[in-house]
Amino acid sequence: MVTVSLQEKNGVYQAVLNYKDDNGKRKQKWKSTGLTVRGNKRLALQKADELRKEFEEELELQTLDNSNSKVIHDILFVDYMKNWLKIVKPTIALNTYGSYQQMINYRIDDYFTTHQIRLKELQPIHIQDFYTSMLNDNLSSNTVIHYHAVIRKSLDYAFKMDMIQSNPADRVQRPKMQQFIGSFYNESELNTLFEKSKGDPLELIIFITAFYGLRRSEVAGLKWNAIDFENNTITIKHTLVQVSIKGQRQVVGKDKTKNKTSYRTLPLVPEVTEVLKKFKQIQKNNKKSYKKSYNSKYEEYLCVDNLGNIIAPDFITKHFKRLLKNSGLKIIRFHDLRHSCASLLLARGIPLKEIQAWLGHSNFNTTANIYAHLDTNVKQKSANVLSNILNSQKNIPTYAKVDNL
Repeated sequence: MVTVSLQEKNGVYQAVLNYKDDNGKRKQKWKSTGLTVRGNKRLALQKADELRKEFEEELELQTLDNSNSKVIHDILFVDYMKNWLKIVKPTIALNTYGSYQQMINYRIDDYFTTHQIRLKELQPIHIQDFYTSMLNDNLSSNTVIHYHAVIRKSLDYAFKMDMIQSNPADRVQRPKMQQFIGSFYNESELNTLFEKSKGDPLELIIFITAFYGLRRSEVAGLKWNAIDFENNTITIKHTLVQVSIKGQRQVVGKDKTKNKTSYRTLPLVPEVTEVLKKFKQIQKNNKKSYKKSYNSKYEEYLCVDNLGNIIAPDFITKHFKRLLKNSGLKIIRFHDLRHSCASLLLARGIPLKEIQAWLGHSNFNTTANIYAHLDTNVKQKSANVLSNILNSQKNIPTYAKVDNL
């Protein structure tokens, strides 16, 4: 275990890393945070913790290397990736770890074990052929790009540890990102959906998601302490995700959002307040009615079933599709309710910049890339300006009669 403390040296904060070597002898290693002492203590503490995690990774791989250097030298690429995943596990979110594990233990394992490619022998062409095989299996280019990010990240670590002379993934031609155009419901279709979902387990989830344009993890993770009925606000600050660990699906609640801008406070309008208060009372009644059969573990969450069990993200996706099919409605993904919210805001003339804040996108480009094609208001304004210019200058062309040759 590595501990860290801050020390000052020449006006710069130093991270002092304390650890025991393989013989149990206590040692220290100093690493500069690069931050001056004046006014940077909080940032220096964060940087020191990052340096601690990096050093722990180095020690773990060094231990693995020292224990059997020949095995490491001749290790298969897929075995290296599995070892790398163990090393980075403490430094990444659980859902990220689950995603990496699924990629490595299935498709990457199947392909590279079959080809018996060792880490030291790995060439760009081997990785390129792997991507080609995925595309031939009708996987999207965006999926291939996700795999590329993981492979490249793992090989960066191998390069950092001097296990390879360069990162072959840097010389691979990855496919182009596919432009995403989401489906969405118009105002009439949304109102029909609200009507059809009355009494359904997803009634509250559908209503809140469509109104606020929430991500699935955000609506599933909503807690009552995020609702301020006195000041009429709702704060998106919790998430609930489902991850696959060793083939087992687990529900994980987190007191944080996807990124800093995803943490946002939005207004409660009277219609939403009425719905939330109704469901809060329903939960109280269910707890009283079912007594010991009621699951109190999740009573802080909004989205639970009649017995108090959390409504898992996987259930939301599957049941939503079933609800649409049984109701004869146009089939869209649950995430498309988020797009429906954005499209309605655009149709009412709300600028993309404001929609970015409402949806919690980390940067404006994300919002623009997804929704700019729907922004007909701006295009119409441009058309009107040009039309007025042409009319004012009377430069409309006329077509002269052309004699037959």
